Amino acid sequence: MTWLLEVLPTLVALPVLVLTRRTYPLSTLLYVLVTLHACVLAGGGAYTYARVPLGFWVQEAFGLTRNPYDKLGHFMQGFVPALIAREILLRGGYVRGRKMLAFICICIPLAISAFYELIEWWTALALGQGADEFLGTQGDPWDTQSDMFCALLGAATALLLLSNAHDRSLAKLPGVPGRSRPQVSTE
Repeated sequence: MTWLLEVLPTLVALPVLVLTRRTYPLSTLLYVLVTLHACVLAGGGAYTYARVPLGFWVQEAFGLTRNPYDKLGHFMQGFVPALIAREILLRGGYVRGRKMLAFICICIPLAISAFYELIEWWTALALGQGADEFLGTQGDPWDTQSDMFCALLGAATALLLLSNAHDRSLAKLPGVPGRSRPQVSTE
């Protein structure tokens, strides 16, 4: 059950990506990032986040008190959805102005992260003690808040580091009507 809960986002996203690859293909950059995010989720699901070997290595290398792999998962929970939101908003022409685009592209992953934390809470209530592996709090009373903060950092990092590369990747998309480059006004 824990494995299913951990990899469920991938199990939902994969069929959606396959079904929409012809009608609404994503940029190559986004497909690569979604695949990387799926790998992070699969690693967390395979071991449970508190027991991923890479996390133990980081824990030991930096003298941390807990396995930080789940923080990577929450960072990615902000990083990839920020660019998914950006691509949808740009392609649909829903937002004008880079500042408003960035604001919305940060708000969407934060909303996803908050909702995911609610799902974790509901799961804990439904499963009782059996939810410990899924929650992966490792005794941290601020785990929920730090998870959402990691998503915020991920979203901001994605926009700061990859917006220009994302614009170039979008410009290469075939069949995007009337666009050789994404249109974002500077208002």
